[in-house]
Amino acid sequence: MSNVTAITEVKKPSPSARARIQAFGGFLTNMVLPNIGAFIAWGMLTALFIPTGWIPNEKLAEIVGPSITYLLPLLLAGTGGRMIAGQRGAIMGMIGAIGLIVGSGIPMFLGAMIIGPLGGWVIKKFDKSIENKVPAGFEMIVNNFSIGILGFLLMILSFYVIGPVIESANNFVTSAIKSLVAIGFLPLLSLINEPAKILFLNNVIDQGIYYPLGMQETLKEGKSIFFTVASNPGPGLGLLLAFSVFGKKAAKRTAPGAIIIHFLGGIHELYFPYVLMKPLTIIAMIAGGMSGITVFNLFNVGLVAGPSPGSIFSYLALTPKGNFLGVIAGVVVAAVVSFVITSIILKLDKKADEEEDFTSSIEKSKSMKSEGKQILSSSLVNPTSNTISKISFACDAGVGSSAMGATTFRKRLQKKNINGIEVKHYRIEDAPKDSDIIVVHKDLYERARLTHKDKKIITISNYIDDPNLAQLINELEER
Repeated sequence: MSNVTAITEVKKPSPSARARIQAFGGFLTNMVLPNIGAFIAWGMLTALFIPTGWIPNEKLAEIVGPSITYLLPLLLAGTGGRMIAGQRGAIMGMIGAIGLIVGSGIPMFLGAMIIGPLGGWVIKKFDKSIENKVPAGFEMIVNNFSIGILGFLLMILSFYVIGPVIESANNFVTSAIKSLVAIGFLPLLSLINEPAKILFLNNVIDQGIYYPLGMQETLKEGKSIFFTVASNPGPGLGLLLAFSVFGKKAAKRTAPGAIIIHFLGGIHELYFPYVLMKPLTIIAMIAGGMSGITVFNLFNVGLVAGPSPGSIFSYLALTPKGNFLGVIAGVVVAAVVSFVITSIILKLDKKADEEEDFTSSIEKSKSMKSEGKQILSSSLVNPTSNTISKISFACDAGVGSSAMGATTFRKRLQKKNINGIEVKHYRIEDAPKDSDIIVVHKDLYERARLTHKDKKIITISNYIDDPNLAQLINELEER
């Protein structure tokens, strides 16, 4: 009896271009956020010990260059690869990234965010192509040599082709933005930044463009204005202050609480519903953003790393020596400009009841954000069901006995004509959270239970032929 689940197909509308870009931004964010601590550590190192830092130290400053050249790109590449294909993807991503790093003359942040997922995709496709074709007992040698050979090829390709292409594209974008700086037009970036943030596309801009450019400039100058052009909490603060004073009903009641979370907590999404409710206030956000960038530029200030989240505390913590006046002024001026323009818009608005509009705006904001998240999650994980769809064999290292056990069990499922179940092998701690069943040796049960407290764990004595595995097969047949 095959394990078949009836599925009713419902035709859904195709995701919008905005949602697809949101999903891409979400992917970039998921790649960057786990490594933010490392970026902040590097920023503190730079702020303290480079020649223009708070406490210059020639010896400790030697860590700055290797960290930005090797450590940070490798972390990004490893995370990107892991998101696509687990630990094997992480290894492939880092192997490819080292080719980029050695083959280019700039910090390869953007390159790492491309090569990491690419490496994960390559090994994922390879693993899929040989699934159920590897003889039991040969899993470890196939797994190791597949990464070795494919990683070697990706490393060479990265060194000679991908790296130079990314470096050329990076230099072009850098030159274009520096030209805006040189002619004083950098504030015009707010015409793109602020509307993009309301559409939840801020992550694409920040993590994809400004952060890489900012890190490169910080390596040379010890700070960068690029970290401030899209993350300034001032415009949002001004908008929410205006709603606190001149707003009506729900918007006025909720704005003070939103100020705390936005300005102190750094969660900018809190002010998006207010702009969606009064679309004309986007003018205030653009004007606030432009004025803030203008002040930052006039004072020649910047931050030493990307402020994530975009809280005033993050801004102050990442402000280098001699830049506090300019950074604080940029935030304050942006807030004042945004407050004044938003106040005028709200005072001129004669609509008496905006309770329904605000509720609708919150729902619209949630819908816009969730649409991108749904696309991202569907591209990274398998759809869930109420049946057993994922069985994970786990062992100490995840490449020996568990690999052999998974291969043997898959073949037994095929012989029984039981379909629709994914069977893979992992290190115990790396077994996916969405596993329905985890199979481990009886001596490893306590270790597995520490990590997977809420999972069904089956213990065995023999990874190939064990009574508990035979019982599991029988249960699956009866479903």
